Amino acid sequence: YQRRVHGKQWYQRRVHGKQWYQRRVHGKQWYQRRVHGMAKLTIIPVRRGYWGSALGKPHTVPTKVSGKTASVMCRLVPAPRGTGIVASPAPKRLLQLAGIEDVYTQSKGQTATMGNFLKATFEAVSKTYAVLTPNLWEEVPVPPTPYVEHATHLARVGKKLH
Repeated sequence: YQRRVHGKQWYQRRVHGKQWYQRRVHGKQWYQRRVHGMAKLTIIPVRRGYWGSALGKPHTVPTKVSGKTASVMCRLVPAPRGTGIVASPAPKRLLQLAGIEDVYTQSKGQTATMGNFLKATFEAVSKTYAVLTPNLWEEVPVPPTPYVEHATHLARVGKKLH
């Protein structure tokens, strides 16, 4: 695709075979395509964890995480099973779509600006994979001690000395 601006109208050139053809893209169509493309690019993994013991499936955020956009700060705090999502309606819907079942939220700043509020919540949810917990540690085998490693050599040398 190539986009050109003539006045205030958007034109889009596409390749069809080996020929270019041009058509006008209205504002709403262009915005919908842009949002659709952005949605594909902003798919993120959401890590869930437990509150208390690790029984059943993960249901909450693994640790306290926070996100900040402009003046809005949103903090997600793990909650016990059965609590539900304790948040205002907009971030509540975002957290439901993320698959989080139980969480407390704290928000600060100008939360009436819905775009910034949702972006701050999205940033907090995206930080869930930034936390390194013991279940993500790599298994490293314990190396043998020098005495165990060289026991045969030490046994041979010890017999010759006495």
